[in-house]
Amino acid sequence: MPAFPLRSVPQASQPIRWPLLIAAFALLALALMAWRWGGTVADSQAYYDTARYLRGEIDASQLVAPFPYRVLVPAIAAIIPGDLRNGFAALNWILVTAGACLMSAAVLRAGLDQRRAIAAGLLMIVSLPTFWYAPYLLVDPGSVCARAAFVFAVLSGQPWLAAAAGLVGTAVREENILLLVWLVAMRRIAILPGLACLAAAGAWIVALRWVLITGLPGYTWEPNWWTVQHALRDVRSLLSIAGSAVLVVPLAIWGWRSAPRAMRPLASLLFLMALPPLYAALCVRVDGRAVWGLYPFLVPFAVCLRSRLTSA
Repeated sequence: MPAFPLRSVPQASQPIRWPLLIAAFALLALALMAWRWGGTVADSQAYYDTARYLRGEIDASQLVAPFPYRVLVPAIAAIIPGDLRNGFAALNWILVTAGACLMSAAVLRAGLDQRRAIAAGLLMIVSLPTFWYAPYLLVDPGSVCARAAFVFAVLSGQPWLAAAAGLVGTAVREENILLLVWLVAMRRIAILPGLACLAAAGAWIVALRWVLITGLPGYTWEPNWWTVQHALRDVRSLLSIAGSAVLVVPLAIWGWRSAPRAMRPLASLLFLMALPPLYAALCVRVDGRAVWGLYPFLVPFAVCLRSRLTSA
């Protein structure tokens, strides 16, 4: 008889039941988002007006740059039948759920076990941004979802999927063109096809501003000391930034050393994608959404604390 009981032998973990996990993530996200469903203040009002413009309900003169240039999410919301406010919020709910599922899949692709994969999805949902920002009519859930898809594609070794995620992400928010810059610079895709994707993303940005949506008042983001001073006294914004970072950022720092080799390229991606919000902090008011946009690059490290690779 063996000296050790049979249960001491490691057993292969059961595969994730994706339909059940998707439903659980969706219900959890809905529970967090329902309290502020469909709100419109400041930026969210501008995105809501963009969707109304695309429905033909208001004139272009009522739009405020740069929000109409981030057109993909409002455009999808505009074609959803029924009440626009409810459809826009429902779209964001779907995007939050999809982002969590993509993050779980990305962690699995990196070789971590299913418990950590589920934890990654939970970190994407159980957060201040999901409760405070996601229910409002913002485009940030679409940007976070596109970035999560990009990370999944990178960790899966699928450069064309990563390029597609970068192109979609650029249509959501213009700074996501940096995903394509990283893809080319890190030689994750052939130079000529990568440059073609970059050119297509750039052409889209130019076409939006000077062909498709024209006549809006100009805007500039220039660093100024007054903005920085005001931001340091804006307690509400500082609390939102701290609340968005308080769990994910420390876990990501602690989990860095335990991260598998496949995840290490995400460090340079995190640094690159942190540059736009850092620059924005010198020019305009920023809040917890600046940290939220970095979740897809932080969460994989956050679940690596004392990680163990799967045998699969």
